[in-house]
Amino acid sequence: MGKKGKKEKKGRGAEKTAAKMEKKVSKRSRKEEEDLEALIAHFQTLDARRTQTVETACSPPSPRLNASLSAHPERDELILFGGEYFNGQKTFLYNELYIYNIRKDAWAKVDIPNPPPRRCAHQAVVVPQGGGQLWVFGGEFASPDGEQFYHYKDLWVLHLATKTWEQVRDYIYYNDVYAFNLDTLTWTKLSPSGTGPTPRSGCQMSVTPQGSVVIYGGYSKQRVRKDVDRGTQHADMFLLKPEEGREGKWVWIRINPSGTKPTPRSGFSVAVAPNLQTLLFGGVCDEEEEESLQGNFLNDLYFYDPARNRWFLGQLKGPKAEKKRRRRGRRAEPGAAGEPEEAGTGAREPLEVVREVVSEDGTVVTIKQALPAPSSAGRPPGDSPEEAGVPALEPSPRSNAMLAVKHGRLYLYGGMFEAGDRQVTLSDLYCLDLHRMEQWMVLVEADPETQEWLEETDSEEDSDEAEGAEGGGENEDDEDEDEDEEDGG
Repeated sequence: MGKKGKKEKKGRGAEKTAAKMEKKVSKRSRKEEEDLEALIAHFQTLDARRTQTVETACSPPSPRLNASLSAHPERDELILFGGEYFNGQKTFLYNELYIYNIRKDAWAKVDIPNPPPRRCAHQAVVVPQGGGQLWVFGGEFASPDGEQFYHYKDLWVLHLATKTWEQVRDYIYYNDVYAFNLDTLTWTKLSPSGTGPTPRSGCQMSVTPQGSVVIYGGYSKQRVRKDVDRGTQHADMFLLKPEEGREGKWVWIRINPSGTKPTPRSGFSVAVAPNLQTLLFGGVCDEEEEESLQGNFLNDLYFYDPARNRWFLGQLKGPKAEKKRRRRGRRAEPGAAGEPEEAGTGAREPLEVVREVVSEDGTVVTIKQALPAPSSAGRPPGDSPEEAGVPALEPSPRSNAMLAVKHGRLYLYGGMFEAGDRQVTLSDLYCLDLHRMEQWMVLVEADPETQEWLEETDSEEDSDEAEGAEGGGENEDDEDEDEDEEDGG
């Protein structure tokens, strides 16, 4: 009896220790969240100094990822908001608003009073109501050292006609499905029947012409044993559609599209084409071993046709001179103009161009880019060497890029890839004519030589933290103080 009582006493002691540890961890988590809330409030105080809207012509935005890029519903403009940048030591968060004029190929920075707090990985959508509105929901804020995170649950609207921000309301976010009514400004919780997607992050959503919602891919982790997690790259696909004959009711349906499907990945980008097909670009597939994680970054383009429930590989046809030569050799194949083609059995492998760039700190960054396979046909008389020469480079492999479609053109901005332990954040801008599908056009070139990358150190001073999280690229650390004094930025 004595031994048994001793075991029970030991068990109660372990329970007490575990309870104390849980209480300590919970208290520390609350303290960290309070610290982040104080930091966010500090930045909001700085933003509150702005009293008027100022639009200034500027150079292209600094490198970033997990921002939002949206097409203006009425003008030939793209709208870039928020995002993050990591230089090896500090994480920078943004709430800057940029507008890209497509016709003029010009950028402008718009400083608006009372903007949403700095954030990344938020959701954004544009609607035509009231002269155009940009709706922004949620997102994430990180401490300068990247060790603490705060997740927003707020909802904002940017009135594009008047260039004013408005916070609509606060509410609790759950891992459920909600619909937001733009007329009544109210949320409705949906309770779909059927089996929906498993919990995950990084999945993407698109809308079909029939009003259904497509959910594809994502990433999640599962505990396989103590202190060991295993990641899963999801490649499953679901359709959330209204139930026939039951108004206001929804149902989950798992779908298995045909065609050339994307390989499993996360961090990819999506946009909707003019023919209401969903475009998917790039992403990363993590290759996990026991104690290592290697990211395989991608730059391929896929189309999903909801009408046919089919995936297509977005193959480029090459510049116009190449297309003329093919037509002289054989008749054009039937099919809609601009429709993506699947890879043929006789297709040549694309060429891979590898170049190394040495940055200012001496780090060597290797950039891989793909060239379409060259044609064996001779150059027809009258064609210039430039027309028949090597096509422009495709965007380099990357994840977390921003996509938008305007006037049948796909715009791709920024994102990131990894080179060893270094994270390279991009600021290039590409354009692809989706009707012709000939080649990518480079509107803003990447310049890895300007990338700042600082090795991790334990000697960072606390006074640097606010400066690091406040925002800016490699030169903005010094400029932020001047801007705060001059215009409250």
